[in-house]
Amino acid sequence: MGYRLRATAAALTLAAGLTACGSSEPSPSADSPGSAGTGQGTTDLTVWVMRDSFSDALLDRFRADYRAAHPGVALDIQIQEWDGIGQRVTSALASNDAPDVIEVGNTQVAEYAASGGVKDLTDKVTDLGGGDWLPGLAEPGKIDGRQYGIPWYAANRVVIYNKDLFAKASITSPPKTRDEWLEVTAKLNKGGDQGIYLPGQNWYTLAGFIWDEGGDLAVNEGGTWKGGLGTPQALAGVEFYRKLQALGKGPKDSDEARPPQADVFAKGDVAQLISAPGGAVAIEKANPDLKGKLGFFPIPGKTADKPGAVFTGGSDLVIPEASKNPEAAYEVVKALAGERFQTDMAKEMSYVPNRVSLAGVLSDNEATAAMAAGAANGHATPNSPNWAAVEAKNLIKEYLTKVLTGGTPATEAATVDRGIAEILNTKS
Repeated sequence: MGYRLRATAAALTLAAGLTACGSSEPSPSADSPGSAGTGQGTTDLTVWVMRDSFSDALLDRFRADYRAAHPGVALDIQIQEWDGIGQRVTSALASNDAPDVIEVGNTQVAEYAASGGVKDLTDKVTDLGGGDWLPGLAEPGKIDGRQYGIPWYAANRVVIYNKDLFAKASITSPPKTRDEWLEVTAKLNKGGDQGIYLPGQNWYTLAGFIWDEGGDLAVNEGGTWKGGLGTPQALAGVEFYRKLQALGKGPKDSDEARPPQADVFAKGDVAQLISAPGGAVAIEKANPDLKGKLGFFPIPGKTADKPGAVFTGGSDLVIPEASKNPEAAYEVVKALAGERFQTDMAKEMSYVPNRVSLAGVLSDNEATAAMAAGAANGHATPNSPNWAAVEAKNLIKEYLTKVLTGGTPATEAATVDRGIAEILNTKS
């Protein structure tokens, strides 16, 4: 399955996709079709938004603002459930009764665009301020040079750290470079404490190190995909991952969910953890004594002037080809992706807005400010509708375990690269 990070006020979790109207619960609105707010000549638009993406207050403000600016449009904003998401969306895109605007996971745009059911919005990029978009959100929405998904909001991983353990080790400020990070982590890794808890199969973190080196998980050369883990750049990223992982006691054959890494950190003897900022909520729930003792900083990069690369999860907005009012639907997308809503959304939901220039609206919150700083160096997984199958087979997870348990990185990489290429080059 394709993954995206969903930032909520309570937590940030990894989730996938979206649903179709068969599972929707329309939100109450005076602008809903058939309500007192509609009338003859009104354009009715249906907008799908995933459950828990936004607060009711934020959606109510958007409805009110949009109605004031577009009195002839009636918005029916429907809240979609997560269960049974993939197949029903694909079916909806192929139908004659699709909604007008849909929130989709940013890494799923390629899959949906491949179906032919998503409108090409390339000619709208300039009008939408595309030159300011976060790369990690914009890139997955662009397939074969055409923009189908419009970046909406983002989230990414940061380093959560235990301030008490940093003070105990006489560390006064977070590291700014990879080399400093290794030095600090080694210093923290004393007296029974773990400098960092990094499970061996945390491949999204590995991807960031590979991107920092100038490599990628896979590349498309002349229409043919090739796995990228055997390149010198990727091998350098794997070597850094190995060094960092060795400075803690994380399992080499498991990921961040087994056991839940927040529970491990909550014991109080782990100094650092790589997670979305909302992971702090789970940590504090498991150990209330840590409330107020957690800090956040961007994953360090190779140099102090640029944070490390991160996987950018989040949502894009798409317009189905079957929309009966595509021009009006575009105006909704423009408003949702515009500066006013993006600013309100970031402040209300602690999301990273879709524009690099808006990162400052999060500066008064340490966690979201760290996330926003990293988002400026955000990336996405290879833009293929088949990438979900690579994830489903756990190819990179298994590769990491083999490397961390004594396998030769180049040899193991050659094997996994063949597997990645076979999957990505399979015609549907």
